[in-house]
Amino acid sequence: MSRNRGRRLGAFVFLSPGLTYLLVLLLVPLALVMSNTVFQRGRFGGVVYEFTTENFARLIDPLYLGVVVNSLKIAALTTLLALLVGYPTAYLIARLPRKWKTVALVAIVLPFWTNFIIRVYAWIILLNGPGLLNSGLKVFGLGPLELLYNEGAIVAGLLYSYLPLMVLPLFATIEKLDPQLREASANLGASAFTTFRKVTLPLTVPGVLTGSLFVFVPSFGNFVIPEMLGGSKSIMVGNLIRQQFLSARDWPFGSTLALALIAVLIVLLIAQSWVARRA
Repeated sequence: MSRNRGRRLGAFVFLSPGLTYLLVLLLVPLALVMSNTVFQRGRFGGVVYEFTTENFARLIDPLYLGVVVNSLKIAALTTLLALLVGYPTAYLIARLPRKWKTVALVAIVLPFWTNFIIRVYAWIILLNGPGLLNSGLKVFGLGPLELLYNEGAIVAGLLYSYLPLMVLPLFATIEKLDPQLREASANLGASAFTTFRKVTLPLTVPGVLTGSLFVFVPSFGNFVIPEMLGGSKSIMVGNLIRQQFLSARDWPFGSTLALALIAVLIVLLIAQSWVARRA
């Protein structure tokens, strides 16, 4: 009995920092956000503790629903582009000699070593009117183009920021593949494309799902990139939540939007887990 108690005490000591972190910085704020959803906004902002369901009814308002749909569209497009770029990149890195794999992976992760805001400002310098891209286009008589403050700029910024989150899970999955499976497929007369479609791709579905989730989730809730690269022309759900808390001071509705965002992400996690098990 004393030995079991010692083990339980030791496990509790090791788990207590993580449990405290989850309790103080996750569960308690989440409980506060959830509680605010059923109260009213004060006359001058803040929260008035009078029960209401109006905040949930406002979620289906065409104005706010359009913002959510637009956010889903931009996040889905970013995820699709990240997959189209990230899959061949991860595949090529996995086929490199061992000494070059480390160099390639460092090059992929290198942008994360730079401040996030600085990286976004770099895109402003590239895309603005007198920027580098428009200056290059003028040489061929094609500029200047409106490359900044639109959805295309938002997608470019999100893709650049989160592409490593697609490449790394795909690389880990592809590298674990048994090369003899591809060799067996080739020996049986399958073409390279058939081998990829029937052998490589099905076996890398878990990496595809994980990478897609890693890109979609932060893209869907991001508010820094849409605000800096999209301007006032494009607004995403992250910007809307920020405005409700800081500008409109409508904390109850902002909490409702945040709760809806969390619900969407939970549904995506459940769907990803279900598809992974089926795969």
